[in-house]
Amino acid sequence: MPDFKKITETPSHYHDLEQMDTRTILENMNREDQKVAEAVAKVIPQITRLVDALEERFYSDGRLFYIGAGTSGRLGILDASEIPPTYGLPHTRVIGLIAGGDTAIRRSVEHAEDDTEQAWKDLLAFDINENDTVVGIAASGTTPYVLGGVRDARKHGLLTAGITNNPGAPLAKAVDIAIEVAVGPEFVTGSTRMKSGTSQKLVLNMISTALMIRIGRVKGNKMVNMQLSNNKLVDRGTRYLMEGLQLSYDEAQKALKQYGSVKEALDALKR
Repeated sequence: MPDFKKITETPSHYHDLEQMDTRTILENMNREDQKVAEAVAKVIPQITRLVDALEERFYSDGRLFYIGAGTSGRLGILDASEIPPTYGLPHTRVIGLIAGGDTAIRRSVEHAEDDTEQAWKDLLAFDINENDTVVGIAASGTTPYVLGGVRDARKHGLLTAGITNNPGAPLAKAVDIAIEVAVGPEFVTGSTRMKSGTSQKLVLNMISTALMIRIGRVKGNKMVNMQLSNNKLVDRGTRYLMEGLQLSYDEAQKALKQYGSVKEALDALKR
């Protein structure tokens, strides 16, 4: 693509990093990081389109799949893994897949990202169907694993989206909804685990959180469907009930134990 320029590979605005003292390094990194939220703000219309489409599909038992390699794949898995404890949905509704499989979560699997056929094979293991959505994540926008996955998903009638940090990248052209977050050159040239990765985390937070709110997993501003899997979360749920039902701590804790979730207790005791 002669008109496509990889911003993520362009030289850093900073030079002779090894000659900087620690504070200067950190201040310069922070200066660059401040540009990330501004770049994300510019793609809110595209994120809105995706969330609205996901909401409709989730009501039809659709699922959300993230696919990526390296840092991008790990960020997708992170976002997916936090949905069950935070919002009480089964782990089968939002799923993160990484090139190279689970081994690649902790250490790199050589050349796994170069296989254009593997992502679709990985998706087929989940009996993927037309109600599902596939979101490819690739800072470069050129990762073969991701490109092949969204290509095949779209060919089979699934909704596809792509998160990339290079406007005009092949990924943006291969999907239904392109989320192109132009954060500019990295502080360390080409190190997309930095600003690019941060922007991806912000976008993923927005997608999943907005979706969970839209499908009723939040009430007011509270995580009423969270899994009560440790003492901290039980205490949080108890305090939610204290506030929502004007109960004492002991009364709220008893109600939480009786009904098993904040939402069930609120629904039952507000009748």
